[in-house]
Amino acid sequence: MVRESSVAHTRPSWPTIRTAIAPWVLPAILLTVFFIPCPLAAHEIAILKSSDIAVFNQAIAGIQEEVGSTATLTVYDLEGDAASGKKLAQKIRASDAAVVIAVGLKAAVAAKAERLQAPVIYCMVLDPEKHDLQGANFTGISLRIPIERQFSTIRALIPKLKRLGVVYDPQKTLPLIEEARRVAKRLGIDLIERPVQAEKEMPTAVRAFPPTVEGLWLVPDSTVLTEDSMRFVLGTALDHNVPVIGFSTEFVRNGALAGLSINPEDIGRQAGVMAKKLLISPDRTMPSAVSPDRVRLSVNLKTAKYLGIVLSPDVMGRADELY
Repeated sequence: MVRESSVAHTRPSWPTIRTAIAPWVLPAILLTVFFIPCPLAAHEIAILKSSDIAVFNQAIAGIQEEVGSTATLTVYDLEGDAASGKKLAQKIRASDAAVVIAVGLKAAVAAKAERLQAPVIYCMVLDPEKHDLQGANFTGISLRIPIERQFSTIRALIPKLKRLGVVYDPQKTLPLIEEARRVAKRLGIDLIERPVQAEKEMPTAVRAFPPTVEGLWLVPDSTVLTEDSMRFVLGTALDHNVPVIGFSTEFVRNGALAGLSINPEDIGRQAGVMAKKLLISPDRTMPSAVSPDRVRLSVNLKTAKYLGIVLSPDVMGRADELY
């Protein structure tokens, strides 16, 4: 005769199970969390900096923020001396850098001249095409805001705009103006051009605009815009009730209606995103250049009120800075 065991076959309670497994579950979880290999953390990114100035350091801060702890960053500073590019390139080659980020024009040109084998991403460069910054392992971010984006923003600010004035030096910015002509024609804007060859010609050129001009578009042209000429342009335009659209918050603070500008940290973050993609997929096809992902809009509300311009809710919502 088989007897039942006197041991009760009761189902263990959750507290009992928890007590039994707790000693070994927590270490197992910790091992899982802290020992998962990170494919990016083992990589190094070399940052070649043109010089130690604020805008380049801000861009590098953006890179650091984006990359975080996913890769090691090492900064090499040209200190404004392009000739030291060869020496720093040797150090970069001797390092384990999987990607090089060149910050500023001198750094970008040095990286191209030294034919670094690692993929190169340049940033904080205004005219990459002018300096032939392209190649199989070369990509980067142009600081130039696409013309169509600029004109679309101007149209949003001044919906009835038909005639837009611009002063430029053909020796400096003719390719930009040629592109602007094509975009303006497509958008139904009549681009009224006043070419100059020296800063002293600026007053005559600005005064020569017909009264039908409904806006003045400023372009990054060193002949046209100096500290003195900027004051003259802004003052004259306001005297004639013509809104000025620039490319710097400084212009907006001083009376321009609006400005589209680039923030160095935004550019740095964008370069960081591109670098992480290359670390994950080193053989990916790289474009020769890309436009800034983020463009900041500044608007001077006092100027708008003075000119009798009513800004739409859409423009107000898009504005990053209001003055």
